Formats: sequence, structure tokens, C-alpha cells
Amino acid sequence: MKNSFIALALCLTFAAGSAVAASDQQNKMGSCNAEAKTKELKGDERKKFMSECLSAKAPAAAASEAGTPQQNKMKTCNADAKTKDLKGDERKKFMSECLKAK
Repeated sequence: MKNSFIALALCLTFAAGSAVAASDQQNKMGSCNAEAKTKELKGDERKKFMSECLSAKAPAAAASEAGTPQQNKMKTCNADAKTKDLKGDERKKFMSECLKAK
């Protein structure tokens, strides 16, 4: 019985760790994507940058500066608005819709 509880606890710990790792990877993907858009990278240059960015190990300080999901979303929306060269009311409308989207 005691072994069953230990096995269950280990499984739950592993599952929680996997969920956190997946979330971190999604945040990293969003950050790398936003940075590539800001740098206006295209084609092979973009592929190379994304590969390097996603495989880079983030130091502890950089990991804490990665930002919240909302901050990452803001970066991505800003990069998209810049790519589309939106200005004024068009940009405001786009940003509002982009930030509300899930």
C-alpha cells in the first residue's frame, strides 16, 4: 500500500514537471518568434535564428526576465503590427483584437 502511494506521488510529480516544461517551451517559442519578427528575418536566415534561439540554454537571470505569458503575447502582437506596418487607429484595433485572442 505504501509503495502504491509513493508510485502515485512520483507519477504526479513527473506530470507536473512535464506541464511546466511544456509551458516554458511555449514561452520560449513565443519569445524567439517575436524576436525573429522584430529583426525581420526571412527564409533560411529565420530558420537558423529560430534553431539557435530555441536550442539556447537560458541562464537563470534570463529565464526570470522571459516575462509572463501576457508580456510575451504583447511582444508577439507588437511584432505582428510592425510587420503589417499598422499605424494609428488600425494599429489600436489590431492590438486590441490580438491581445484578446487566445
